[in-house]
Amino acid sequence: MEYASFQAWLVDLDGTLYDPRGLKLVMAAYLAFHPGSLRLVHMFRKQHERLREEGFESEDISAWEEQVARTAAILGESKERVGKLAYSWMVEIPCRWVRRFRREHLMAEIAAFRAAGGKTALVSDYPATAKLRALEAEALFDVVIANGEPAGPGALKPSPAGYLEASRRLGIAPAACLVVGDRDDADGEAARRAQMAFRLVR
Repeated sequence: MEYASFQAWLVDLDGTLYDPRGLKLVMAAYLAFHPGSLRLVHMFRKQHERLREEGFESEDISAWEEQVARTAAILGESKERVGKLAYSWMVEIPCRWVRRFRREHLMAEIAAFRAAGGKTALVSDYPATAKLRALEAEALFDVVIANGEPAGPGALKPSPAGYLEASRRLGIAPAACLVVGDRDDADGEAARRAQMAFRLVR
């Protein structure tokens, strides 16, 4: 497939713009020193996958908010505390390290695609702005659509909602968009539902 022939690239963040293996080791080390947070992190991630499997979609709250609410209910904690800790473990702590694990070749490809006139969007199932800043990749994207951030999608991938919204905001037809992601069951399936092409990053 000739990736440069598309008018827009719609790119996933976590596991795509950076290699997740090194970060997972770092986060495991952090959790080893904070065992009190291990259950919360585990449950928060578990609820994320449950929402994905259920096909959760809402116009009232984001999937992030629902994930926080479900985790808080299960653990008997306040939503405020769970939300703060979840953001710390899912965003703030990873931000200290993601720059080390950037996929430099992919970043260069995205920059070259933009330089040639292509449009780009970042579509994430987690809050993305802080990580993009930490990755020094903010300038690579025309549009950012992220769960848990303003105007983010009300559903997780494989719902095509985020990618379709990116297509709309860029003004590019779905058939002219390429989705770039690291999970065929999430990014790939979302692309197929949106009638977009898909590139798997490993």
